[in-house]
Amino acid sequence: MMCRWHIGIGGSKIMIKTAAKLRGLIGTIFCVLTLAGCAHPLPPLPVGASGSYQLDTGDTVRVIVYNQQSLSTDYIVGDSGTISIPMVGEVKARALTVQELQQQLYNKLNNGILVNPGVGVQLTQCRPIFVVGEVTKPGQYPYVPKLNVLEAVATAGGFTVRADKTYMTVVRPQGDQPTEWSAGPLANLQPGDVVVIHEQFF
Repeated sequence: MMCRWHIGIGGSKIMIKTAAKLRGLIGTIFCVLTLAGCAHPLPPLPVGASGSYQLDTGDTVRVIVYNQQSLSTDYIVGDSGTISIPMVGEVKARALTVQELQQQLYNKLNNGILVNPGVGVQLTQCRPIFVVGEVTKPGQYPYVPKLNVLEAVATAGGFTVRADKTYMTVVRPQGDQPTEWSAGPLANLQPGDVVVIHEQFF
């Protein structure tokens, strides 16, 4: 999956980043680590994404509004799943596709703010992945297309000596209800995934 997606018209591009903290996923990480090894066997990670890419916290989108430079800039989807647009306010982005977000922005701007505005939306950067547990450098890392579990572990500095290399899990946010799956080393990841490397017990 490519993390650059453009629809709509061209326009001015002003690179301004806003902050996204992803506290919800971090809380999930700690819950998963606490319960590691205690849960029943998990189903395998699904092979690939189904349907169109849905936006969530940490994604960066570029909004382009024709002849409106103050609105045409980059926005990061925040913890609440929204982006904050001048003259419009908070706009829901979570669980929407790029096309759906574009339509929603058009409707809001066309409702007494602008007359028949030309609006384009582009996904410029996917939300990151997380690698936690028994790796050398646990943390947040950029997502790249076709990234698998083993490559994510390598990005995080590799396994520790205590790592269980035969049992790895992935927590995948699905709306407000994250789901944990078992994963092999070559399982492909999606933006927002949390890779959990468990401790080996002797």
